[in-house]
Amino acid sequence: MSSPVPAETPTGPWYRGATKNQWRAFAGAYMGWMLDVMDLIIFSFVITYVIAEFEADAGAAGLVASGTLIASAFGGIVFGFLADRIGRTKSMMLSILCYSIGTLLCGFAPNLQMLFVFRIIVGLGVGGEWGAGAALVSETWPARHRGKVMAWVQSAFATGYALAAIVAAIAIPLGGWRWAFFVGVIPAVLAFWVRHNTEEPEIWKKAKRVSAKGAVKKLFAEHPKAVLACLGFTAAASCGYWGLFTWIPSYLATPVADGGQGLDLLKSTTWIIIMQVGSAAGFISFGYISDRIGRRKTFMAFFIAAAVMVPIFLLVKGDVSVIIFGTVMAFVGTGFYSGFGPTFAELFPTEIRAFATGFIYNTGRAISAVAPALVGFLLIAFGPAVALGSTAGFYLLAAILVFAFLPETRGKMLESDSEEAEAVVA
Repeated sequence: MSSPVPAETPTGPWYRGATKNQWRAFAGAYMGWMLDVMDLIIFSFVITYVIAEFEADAGAAGLVASGTLIASAFGGIVFGFLADRIGRTKSMMLSILCYSIGTLLCGFAPNLQMLFVFRIIVGLGVGGEWGAGAALVSETWPARHRGKVMAWVQSAFATGYALAAIVAAIAIPLGGWRWAFFVGVIPAVLAFWVRHNTEEPEIWKKAKRVSAKGAVKKLFAEHPKAVLACLGFTAAASCGYWGLFTWIPSYLATPVADGGQGLDLLKSTTWIIIMQVGSAAGFISFGYISDRIGRRKTFMAFFIAAAVMVPIFLLVKGDVSVIIFGTVMAFVGTGFYSGFGPTFAELFPTEIRAFATGFIYNTGRAISAVAPALVGFLLIAFGPAVALGSTAGFYLLAAILVFAFLPETRGKMLESDSEEAEAVVA
């Protein structure tokens, strides 16, 4: 039997007194998310090689990236329902296998059309892993530290992004862009570790199970305002992120004469890795700040800062300036992701928590699929400055939506609908 979530304590760091099962849930979610992001981001580092080999253009390559994000919405829905139905850990295992196999197949793609199909498979698995992992961690750790714990898990995004850069820097010169995808099958090993070493949360074990139809009805009929509020700002923020960071590696490699930074592969990879230090700091800082001042204020602060930093980053020149301002931009332009998991967990009951979390997060990411394609076409028409600069508007829109519609949920104890009903009767 797994240990229940320990009682809330007034003092002490988030990791003090944690149980073995809590650490296993943390480790499984962290590694799953890290390798999830690695497999997702690798495409950003091979775009220029794919365009050259398949004689495509930036617009077509952007559509491949967009297709992956759209598929993640369906993955979030399917695996989210499975996580509520059969368990968080089983759903995580299946989603990890899905994106690992899809990434391996990408290395065998004979043309851009088949690469698009294989990236759809990657997207399905990527979409499913986050929702199950977020629910697992949120239900296993105490409410007082939920934001901080999820922030550390979310920092795996930065680790995965940096890992993708390292894989690309090593694999591409040695064997070509396809070998970068071949490495992506490694996460499959993690799936079996998660299945055999991570227990289900007690709150999930006690919750009632609902059918697919019941989950959809409960989500949209009983929580429509929360769904719309979360979906709105998640989609806007995701448009800002994916529109900007999908094309950052390409922007860094673009010659100065064409509006880029003109960095070679080694410098570009080094810059990406350093930038991820800023992202990791942003993820972690968001959790600590939001646990102290609230989710809404922290979201708004990060979104507004990101909207300001994007144009500043595009205006600076020189290796040192690019690193400094790029790191700050990564801090505010990605750190907000730490708030999604705890906020969604606090808004929806256990019976549909993974389904709601997966649906909102990945539908928002699917809507953001327009951003990489939009930036790709803007690159062709107006150049990098205008194309990447347009993403600042998405961040600003996200701040407005949070201010207008998102309720504050900091410190809320997680319950199932049945527990809430019993409390009312009592």
